[in-house]
Amino acid sequence: MNLLILGATGPTGRHVVDLALAGGDTVTVLARRPQALEDLADRVTVVAGDATSQHDVAKAMIGQDVVISALGRSTSVRADDLFARAAAAVTGAAGETGVSRLVWLSSFGVGDTFRSASVAQKVIYRTLLRNIYANKALSEKAIRSSHLDWTLVYPTMLTKAPAKGGYLVGDRLPMKGNPTISRADVADFLYKAAHSPEWIHRDAVITS
Repeated sequence: MNLLILGATGPTGRHVVDLALAGGDTVTVLARRPQALEDLADRVTVVAGDATSQHDVAKAMIGQDVVISALGRSTSVRADDLFARAAAAVTGAAGETGVSRLVWLSSFGVGDTFRSASVAQKVIYRTLLRNIYANKALSEKAIRSSHLDWTLVYPTMLTKAPAKGGYLVGDRLPMKGNPTISRADVADFLYKAAHSPEWIHRDAVITS
């Protein structure tokens, strides 16, 4: 399978790249800092560009079967319009190139998932993460209204822990406290979802 991975230089995206290479896929990444992937120079196709530029995304999207977005803002709680702009670029580029499959990493608590959040989670989402979640919600509206075969993935709080290999996934999951999931396990689900039609046009809530 030909995979385009956005956000490949981030911690979750790098896990996805490693899984794709281990699985024998042909991997293309779009990166503002191609030098961050120098160790994979002979194993992946690196396209220099910005995920918020429709031109750059379309250039990288040509010939792909699936786009996996693991874009994130690292430790920042400000979106700087990253997610809404990237969604516009991706949906526009998909129209240009004919690529239809998209697996998009969001966060639990965005959009309708907020209603299922615990009290502790809601406090964090309404305060600390308010700006970044609002921008993610805008990105999802664009994706849902597109003609793409999308999957929106909603992990609970991300950690750097090793993959457990066992995690919970559902359209909705009950929440208590502030549960977590490792980036490695999230990457595992992103990769598997890209290879299966099971989660097309569905929200996937994921936690340990």
